[in-house]
Amino acid sequence: MKSFFKNTGVLFALLLTSTAFIAADTNTSVPQKINIDSRFILEGKKSIDPRAIEKIDTMGSELFVKTGVNVYIYAVERYANKKHDDTKSKMAFIKSFESNITKDLKDPFVLLSLSVEDMHINIRYSEELASAIDRDSILDVNIIPVLISKDKNSLYAKLSAALLNGYAAITDSVAESRGLELDSSIGSEGTTFAAIWRVFMYTVISIGLLVYSYALYRGRRRKKIDADF
Repeated sequence: MKSFFKNTGVLFALLLTSTAFIAADTNTSVPQKINIDSRFILEGKKSIDPRAIEKIDTMGSELFVKTGVNVYIYAVERYANKKHDDTKSKMAFIKSFESNITKDLKDPFVLLSLSVEDMHINIRYSEELASAIDRDSILDVNIIPVLISKDKNSLYAKLSAALLNGYAAITDSVAESRGLELDSSIGSEGTTFAAIWRVFMYTVISIGLLVYSYALYRGRRRKKIDADF
């Protein structure tokens, strides 16, 4: 059951994009028959499954037509081949790096950026979208659980699913803030795994604590009985 939920969480958003995903093995190489490009992927096309790119392009295009908002992805293995003396200098460099990306983007925009080696993922957006984007919620619910899930799926599969999941959450949030609903939306399915997994883990932890407490109680009671004798 645990394995089922993990695998489902990583692949769920991808499975929703087309029937071809059902028969696909996400641990294999990029499908050669699908050649998808998207202006919303600034960097990272080679790291994302073409089927995910296709869905991202569909959602991004619809959102732009209806709202004028562009949602971009910048996903690389590493922002730059640069060593940092400490975390503070590393974060300062990343902040500057992201600023260089966004300075050329026309408002209103949202940027979902990710660096695998730097272990960094972030969402930046125009000031006018501040009330439309819940950055921490999207990262914590839609993206990070997929990336850190421990299962047999490759980093390529997790990265593709996490970016698609996060992108869908962002486009839905922007659309909802304008009183709209996207026809291309994958809906709440992308958050299903995170919600189920949190409940499952809380249950496991609670049961574990109860079992541990009972074991301690039994141990102390047994010692007391032995001492009485």
